[in-house]
Amino acid sequence: MTRHMRIRLAASCATAALALFALVTAPSATAAPTDPTDLSVSQAGNYPTESNRDGSFSVTWRSEGAQDITGLTRLTVELPPGITTQGALMYSTPYDYTFTETVSPDGRRLTAWYYGTMVPGRSHFMKVKVTAAGTGKPSGEIRATVANVSDLDTRNNVSTVTLGGSGGSPAIPPEPVVTGMDTRTGPGTGGTVVTITGRNLDDGFVDFGHDKATGSCTSTGCVVTTPPGWGVTPVDVATPGGGASAGDFTYGEPEPTPPPEPELSRLSTRGGPAAGGTGLQVAGKHLDRGVLMVGGKPAAHSSCGPEFCTGQSPAGTGTVDVTVDAPGGESAPGPSLTFTYDPAPGPTPAH
Repeated sequence: MTRHMRIRLAASCATAALALFALVTAPSATAAPTDPTDLSVSQAGNYPTESNRDGSFSVTWRSEGAQDITGLTRLTVELPPGITTQGALMYSTPYDYTFTETVSPDGRRLTAWYYGTMVPGRSHFMKVKVTAAGTGKPSGEIRATVANVSDLDTRNNVSTVTLGGSGGSPAIPPEPVVTGMDTRTGPGTGGTVVTITGRNLDDGFVDFGHDKATGSCTSTGCVVTTPPGWGVTPVDVATPGGGASAGDFTYGEPEPTPPPEPELSRLSTRGGPAAGGTGLQVAGKHLDRGVLMVGGKPAAHSSCGPEFCTGQSPAGTGTVDVTVDAPGGESAPGPSLTFTYDPAPGPTPAH
């Protein structure tokens, strides 16, 4: 098991504990928690009209609290009858994330998956193009949702717009509750069918250590197939109403084939103050789901896409290697991939 896998397992365990804590301590909708791990979604743009059958609107999500939000985030867009989409375009830069999407066969539901770090105050958005069929006045509600297992304040997780009208009333989805999971072991190659029971699980997805399982959820249960994995992995169900822990799943033999080793080709900044906080960007390949490392320490706000990572240097001294610890291992150091901390100022001479 690579060091990155151990880091991910530790982070996943912390995320699972945070999600379980949220189920026990999350306040009611009338009392906002202090600086919560809070994810929001909104939408705006040009929607179809009677004279213009084509429309385009943005779906925006961001961390509203005081903490980064990491791991897997799911966005959905549900369209009313007569309105369809062929997909969305992701516009957020830099490309320090992984983004995928699918559209239902009838063109009325878009599901997008974002994996990266959302720093408070930085927005991410995708542009959704839609078309209205027929010749009448387009009508109905467009509904956008966001879900991440770490989200503690779910009052801003649903955004609705009525065609020909305005935004709908805020919808507060119910918290998911897990009561059982029937299978807790399986091969590392994945493929184990797992049934999770509970309530308020509809419109949910199941997360095995931040890797989504294939399958679907109803209000009372989820039937999914495990992704590949290593060791003891936390399992969570995430819905627009928040996250619920299902406990742990233990992966055994045979282990999955490791992905390719990460490679770095460029480092943007070669030095900065000993206190840390210098913005860093690295380019390379096989970096997705990695952690940017500076002198063996994780960079602050680290976020990686397939070919690009960003972060901020931690505090340190001397000249240190900059690497990326990804699922395929840790990238090799190199002479052009080092960061030098400014020497500490000496004492002020006496006069």
